[in-house]
Amino acid sequence: MTFGTRRTLRVTAALLVSGMLAASATATATADAAGQPWTGGWEAGMTAGGPSLSNQTVRMVVHTNVAGRKVRLRLSNAYGSAPLVIGAANVAVRTSGGSLAARTRHKVTFHGATGAVIPAAGELSSDAVDFTTAADEDLLVSVYLPKKTGPATFHSVARDTSYISRTGDHTADTGTANYPSTTSSWYFLDGLDVLNPRARGTLVAFGDSITDGWGSSPGTDTRWPDDLARRLAAQPGGSRLGVVNAGISGNRVLTDAPAAEPELGVSGLDRFTHDALGEPRVRSVILLEGINDIGNNAGPGGKALSARDLIDGYRALIAKAHAAHVRIYGGTLLPYKDAAYTNTKGDPYYTAAGDAIRQKVNHWIRTSHAFDGTIDFARTMADPSDPLKLLPAYDSGDHLHPNSVGDQAMADAIDLAQLR
Repeated sequence: MTFGTRRTLRVTAALLVSGMLAASATATATADAAGQPWTGGWEAGMTAGGPSLSNQTVRMVVHTNVAGRKVRLRLSNAYGSAPLVIGAANVAVRTSGGSLAARTRHKVTFHGATGAVIPAAGELSSDAVDFTTAADEDLLVSVYLPKKTGPATFHSVARDTSYISRTGDHTADTGTANYPSTTSSWYFLDGLDVLNPRARGTLVAFGDSITDGWGSSPGTDTRWPDDLARRLAAQPGGSRLGVVNAGISGNRVLTDAPAAEPELGVSGLDRFTHDALGEPRVRSVILLEGINDIGNNAGPGGKALSARDLIDGYRALIAKAHAAHVRIYGGTLLPYKDAAYTNTKGDPYYTAAGDAIRQKVNHWIRTSHAFDGTIDFARTMADPSDPLKLLPAYDSGDHLHPNSVGDQAMADAIDLAQLR
């Protein structure tokens, strides 16, 4: 598979009828049949490179960041090379681990059918499910895959546990006795939307592993977008914005993942329209991405990176957002001195030349007024005794990714008043 421009067929009706595919290629609806507006409740940026599954059920933890009285699932075969057969799916409230509360379990349908087929490069939105969910709540989404899937469209770094079953449809199981395997990825599940007439729209956190939560404690939902959602929910009257996380670990603004690492995703420039602007009723985006471009010295066309290259990439993303009437906020790139990584060429991830690019880019973010607002994550996270390093209390240990305390500090650095 090549990783050029992402061309995804949105499918809102893909029914399995006598083994045949019936599909309509229309845009994902932003409202239900009664005209009530959907809001993004959870998202996982999809990439290529997942394992193949066959006649198995996958059960995944989804943490909602806004309340709703109905939900719908968005399933993705965006990087599949063959049709993906969905045998059954359901959603329920999680009790602990991979166990669910039986009374909360609801079947998910697709134009009234319990099964569906998603064509290669396609996506599928389910019917609305009468399912009341609270903000800051863990749900379990179970999907039965009766046929061999081929390499999965997936999200590699979930920072949570997913459960893989033995042979068969185990979507109705309340426990995990038939789920002997676990993984830390999400499979084929692109998003979960909620129906909340009070919500004003969706805020998308768009970025790389720092947004994806690489350094946060697994299973705790303490990535900085999660913490931001809790801050918003604590305001008088509760949250008025759905907050979704479009971070992909290893992702770059300007260039696609190397062929050997497809799980790092296509470029931010390529996926922005889908992963950010494609969310229902998207209102605003917080952009924090570019450190992987710098650490890999990955400029466009295979050349060395310059600050101007990255700034031009940001300008292109700003133009895309503004063309869609979406506000976009720029986050400054965090310090990363002594980052414990080498790049794809085997060179040190941190270099003085790379950091000079970071500082030039951060100066532009702070002073250009190109964004609708800025969030100075770099100053918040820097060690005052050495501003090129993360503050030790915020460092996950690799000198690049914040820990859960650092993620909270990042969320606290955001002026909620500007997220209008």
